[in-house]
Order: sequence, then structure tokens, then C-alpha cells
Amino acid sequence: MGKINVGRLILGGIVAGIAIDLLDYLVDGIWLAPRWADGMALLGKTGFTSAQIIWFNVIGLLTGIAAIWVYAAIRPRFGAGIKTAIIAGVAVWIVGVLLPNAGFMYAMKLFSHHLTLYTTLGGFVEVVFGTVAGASVYREA
Repeated sequence: MGKINVGRLILGGIVAGIAIDLLDYLVDGIWLAPRWADGMALLGKTGFTSAQIIWFNVIGLLTGIAAIWVYAAIRPRFGAGIKTAIIAGVAVWIVGVLLPNAGFMYAMKLFSHHLTLYTTLGGFVEVVFGTVAGASVYREA
């Protein structure tokens, strides 16, 4: 097993994070924006602040870095390529999107079931696509 190429991990993670953030803007910032506005109003909150949006983008970048780290870690066992990137993306989606959304949005009934389902499925596309994009630039040392 080779060592993880940290420079390429960071580069791939940034590529993945940017892809995640761009898709998240399309899914949550445009497509689901009215549902988010309704859900936030029911909680007595106004829309998302600029500071919160910046935090979401930082979290997207960190998610991308984590996804490429998982990809680099499992690559020796599963081999390089899109299949391994998809596996890594699904693993990160389960831990980083599915479980938190199931716990905070669904179980606690903070937001509608439709919003929870749509944003969780959107997150699947975001994280898996971002991981595939980021993995395409990752190379071993």
C-alpha cells in the first residue's frame, strides 16, 4: 500500500467541495428555496443569513476533503476509479447527510418530510458527484 498523497488529497478535496457547493446551491438554494423558506418560517426564523451560507460552503469544502480522504484510504483495497469514488461518496453521504437529516430533520420533525427527503436525495447527488470529480484529480505519491 502506498502513502496518501496529501497535496493531491487537498486538491481533490477542494475540487470535490466546489462541486458539492455548486450542486448544493442548485438543489437547496434554488430548487428547494421556497420549501426552506416555509420550513424556517414555521420555526419562527427568517431565511438563512450570509454567515450561515458561508458556513454551509465551508462545510461543503470539508465534506469534499473528507470524501477524497475516504477515497484515498479505500483505493488500495478497491482499486482506483469511478466505482471506488462512488463507494467513498456513498459512505460520506451516509455519515454526513443521511444520518444527520434523519435525526434532526425527520425524527425531530423540524422540517416537512418532503423537504427532508428532497434535500437528503439532493445531498446524495452532491456528495457522490463531488467525490467522483475530486477523485479524478487524486493520484498516489
